Amino acid sequence: MTKIFKGRDIISIHDFSREEIEHILKVSKDMIPAARGEKGNLSLKGKILSTIFFEPSTRTRLSFEAAMSRLGGSVVGFSDPEITSLKKGETLADTIRMVESYSDVIVLRHPMEGAAKLAADFTEKPVINAGDGAGQHPTQTLLDLFTIWTEKKDIEDKNVVLLGDLKYGRTVHSLAYALAMFGANLTFVAPEVLQMPKEVVEHVERQGGSYTSTNALEDAIESADVLYVTRIQKERFPDPAEYEKVAGMYRVDNEILTNASKDMIVMHPLPRVTEISPEVDTTEHAIYFKQAFNGVPVRMALLALIFDVVK
Repeated sequence: MTKIFKGRDIISIHDFSREEIEHILKVSKDMIPAARGEKGNLSLKGKILSTIFFEPSTRTRLSFEAAMSRLGGSVVGFSDPEITSLKKGETLADTIRMVESYSDVIVLRHPMEGAAKLAADFTEKPVINAGDGAGQHPTQTLLDLFTIWTEKKDIEDKNVVLLGDLKYGRTVHSLAYALAMFGANLTFVAPEVLQMPKEVVEHVERQGGSYTSTNALEDAIESADVLYVTRIQKERFPDPAEYEKVAGMYRVDNEILTNASKDMIVMHPLPRVTEISPEVDTTEHAIYFKQAFNGVPVRMALLALIFDVVK
C-alpha cells in the first residue's frame, strides 16, 4: 500500500480510494508524537519543499512548513506573489518549471480552479494542491476526516451537518465527496443561493450517499454527530450586494448548542469571522483548534508517503 504513494501528485480527493485514505489516516495517527515534538523524525533530512501561495493562508502554509520541519526537511517559497516575477508577467507554467529546480515537492495554492492539475503537467516533481479557487482542497479534507475519525472513532453512519457557504467553499466540496465515500449521512444547511452545487450533490448520489438540504440549522443540529461550520466568503462573491444579503445569516453560539447532543463536535476550517461565537471555544463541542493542529500530522504523513520513508 505504501509504495503506491511514492512520487504521487495530490490534486483531488477523487484521486484516492477509501482504502488509500484509511491508510493515510493510520499513518497520520503514528505521526502525532513527532508532530508534537515529543519524538524525533528526520526522515526527510536534505529534502526541500516549496510553498507557492498565490492566495492568503495561515494554517495550510504554516502546517505544511511545520510538517516538513518536523520531518527534518527544509522549506522555500513565497506567500505574496506581488514580490515575485509573477508581477512582471511570468506564467504559472514558467514559475513551476523554475521552482522544480529548487525543491523536491511543490505545494501550490492558487485562485484559479484547476491550477494544481495544470502545474503538475509542467513538472516531474510531486505537486500538492493546497486549494484551487472554488475547486478542491484535498489535504484539508484529509485532516477533516482524520479529526472526525479520531474524535468519533468512525466515519460511517455519522450524521454530519455542513453549514454556511456550500456554493463557493472548496473545503466542503472535497469533504462531501469523501464523507459520501465513507458512508456518512450528510445534511447541507445554507441559504438557497449558497446551497451545495448540483455537481457535488450528483456525485454524492452516485456514491449512494445519504443527504438532505435545508436552511434550518436548529432542526439539523438535533441529530448531528458533527457540525462543520464554514465562513461565508466575501472574496468569492462576484456581486458584493449578494454577499450582504447572506452575511451573518448563521451564528453558532451556546444557545443554539442547547439543541445539540453533548458529544457533538463543532469543526471549522478557519478563519472564522462571526459564524462561531467565541463563547463556544470553552465548550466541549469546540475542536476547531485541535482540527487545525491535525493538519501537521496529516501533512507529515502525506510527505512521508510521497517520499516513501514510512516505516
